[in-house]
Amino acid sequence: MVSLRKNQTISLAKQSSALSQIQFGLGWDPIKKKGGFLGGLFGGGSDSIDLDASCVLLDAQGGVIDTVSFRQLRSKDGAIVHTGDNLTGEGDGDDEVIKADLSRLSPNVEFLALTVNSFRGQTFNEVDNAFCRVLDQTSKELGRFQLTEQGSHTGVLIASLRRSGGEWNFTAQGLACTGRTVEDMIGQIVAAVVV
Repeated sequence: MVSLRKNQTISLAKQSSALSQIQFGLGWDPIKKKGGFLGGLFGGGSDSIDLDASCVLLDAQGGVIDTVSFRQLRSKDGAIVHTGDNLTGEGDGDDEVIKADLSRLSPNVEFLALTVNSFRGQTFNEVDNAFCRVLDQTSKELGRFQLTEQGSHTGVLIASLRRSGGEWNFTAQGLACTGRTVEDMIGQIVAAVVV
C-alpha cells in the first residue's frame, strides 16, 4: 500500500495485477467538539457529518459522460456503483464505497474524478480524518490519501484516475471546492483533472 501526498500519482498496474475491478473507500469523522455534559446538551460533543461521495466520468476533453452519487447509485453503463449514503460519518473504516468495473467502462471515459461534498452545507472545518483509498478486487489496498486540510469549503476533489495507454493512474488531488453538490463543482473538477 502506498500512502500518497497531495498531487502525487501512482500507476495502479504497478501496484496490482488484479485490476479489472477496483473500489474506492471514502471515510471521515465529525470533529470532536469540547463541551462536557452541559456542552453536550447545548450543542457541544460530537455531531454527525453528512458528506456525499461521488464519481464523475469524464472524456478526454473534460466533457461529463455520467455522474454517480447518492442521487444516481449506478452509472448508465453499470460499470460504476455507489453502495449507499452514510448520513453521519460515525464508525471506523469506509463511510461510503464506490465500486468500478474498469473492463466495462466505455472507451471514451478518460478520467474518473472522486469527490466528497456536503449537501447540508457543513464545512470541512467540521470534518476530521477524511481519506480516500483504492483497493483491487482482492481487497488489497493499493493507495491511500489522507486529507489534512480543513477550511470553510463544502466540497473536495479528493482523487482522480486517468486512463493512460490501457492502464490507470491514481492521483491524490485534495482540491478544496465550493458547492454543496457534485454538479456545483464540475468546473473546478475539470480544470484540475483535465490537463
